[in-house]
Amino acid sequence: MIKIVTSLFVSTLILAAGCKSSTTMHHHDMSKDGLMSHPMAMMNLTHAIAVLHPTQGNTASGVVHFHQMDGSLHVVADISGLDPNSTHGFHIHEFGDCSSPDGMSTGGHFAGAGHQHGKPTDAYPNRHAGDMGNITADASGKAHLELTLQDVTLTGDNAILGRGVIVHAKADDFGQPTGNAGGRIACGVVGAAK
Repeated sequence: MIKIVTSLFVSTLILAAGCKSSTTMHHHDMSKDGLMSHPMAMMNLTHAIAVLHPTQGNTASGVVHFHQMDGSLHVVADISGLDPNSTHGFHIHEFGDCSSPDGMSTGGHFAGAGHQHGKPTDAYPNRHAGDMGNITADASGKAHLELTLQDVTLTGDNAILGRGVIVHAKADDFGQPTGNAGGRIACGVVGAAK
């Protein structure tokens, strides 16, 4: 009888140790894969990227980099496939959803606490958080833009991570409510980058 009880006690200890080891290993694997540290990594994010793809019937595409620096957001955009010498509205939109063929699934401009549409140089909140003005193509249909946005961040207040970036068919004339820039010819989603 004592042998059976002792054997049962030892088996229980081994089983418990095995469960603890398995649990510890599972927790360790999650940390190793970054799943446990993901929220903290997002808090320290300093670089994001949006890869733009053409909407249905269009040819515009490109890459937009966002760098968080000294309380401001530096934006560098390179876009091709535009009409030669053309100007296009360029905005961050509410949703990171480019699933509709016309780009309308990104919703409206990302306003943040902004009260009206405006130029990226307008004092905030007298502009939408996502107002980036216009991009202008050269004779080969390529556009390069560098600008700094104030009061917009990758994470935290007025965060753009996970939102949409849109190139519009026409120039933004800065009229209300959205600048009369027409349809959406390219769409991308702002994602975390190394």
